[in-house]
Amino acid sequence: MPLPFLTADRAFDEAADDLALPFDDRDHWRRPYRPGPWRVGAAALVLLLASFVLFAAVIIAVAGALPGGAITFGGAVLVILCALRLLRVGVWVSAHGLRRVSFFRTGTTPWAQVAAVRTVQQPVRWLGLPRTVQGQALVLVRADRAPDDLTPLLTTHNADFLARMEAFDRAADSVEVWADEYRRV
Repeated sequence: MPLPFLTADRAFDEAADDLALPFDDRDHWRRPYRPGPWRVGAAALVLLLASFVLFAAVIIAVAGALPGGAITFGGAVLVILCALRLLRVGVWVSAHGLRRVSFFRTGTTPWAQVAAVRTVQQPVRWLGLPRTVQGQALVLVRADRAPDDLTPLLTTHNADFLARMEAFDRAADSVEVWADEYRRV
């Protein structure tokens, strides 16, 4: 069974260097990179936990405590939804703008409000934790905000690109090409 939210479009990997945006339907939101092994591994562990909770819900329901089984089943569904949301976290692009999906929030910036998208060397958070390390970040400079208010979109030390520098470079280049293409329009 194909799971399209797990992989980015393969056209990014198979496209020629001169063809930066190889899509016919540019209105469709897409992630220009594959989720990293840390993100997929964390989602797999959360789904493993969900399977145990579902098994517990069946045991509770068979034992005769239907309300407890229903509550446990609801908790398992919530854990599964959290795993799916974890897989959707990242940067998505389309002809409409740039969308940054985090675990609790989703924010969309129209291309008209994007002043620049560039890669900078700066301290970045390691796997989203409070600890910072020196790394690279793809930052969004918005036209409606101060130039020093840089929003990091991707970093070399997040769950998608930890120890995958080439993947970060390809993803950053892809997002920059989308920005260059649609900021002019």
